Amino acid sequence: MILEAAYLSVIPGQEAAFEAAFRQASSIIQASPGYVSHELQRCIETPERYLLLVRWQTLENHTVDFRGSAPYQEWKRLLHHFYDPFPVVEHFEAIYTFPDSAT
Repeated sequence: MILEAAYLSVIPGQEAAFEAAFRQASSIIQASPGYVSHELQRCIETPERYLLLVRWQTLENHTVDFRGSAPYQEWKRLLHHFYDPFPVVEHFEAIYTFPDSAT
């Protein structure tokens, strides 16, 4: 499983509109091949900063299947105009989880 982490800086004053658009956009990502789950966290210290965590079965499910899809264009339309600067997106794979499922 792959964890996508996106650090989202929303234009100050646009947080409520962004959160409403994100709720609408969530159905788009949920319907994508290889999608597992996602969550959006809001920073306490800097309320216009968010952390988006998306779990995918494979890296390609995000980088090829989702980003190359027609529904991704709607995702972009709904969300990308809220960001300044544009998000940093990174992908992670689990090295260790607790509790260790092997025990």
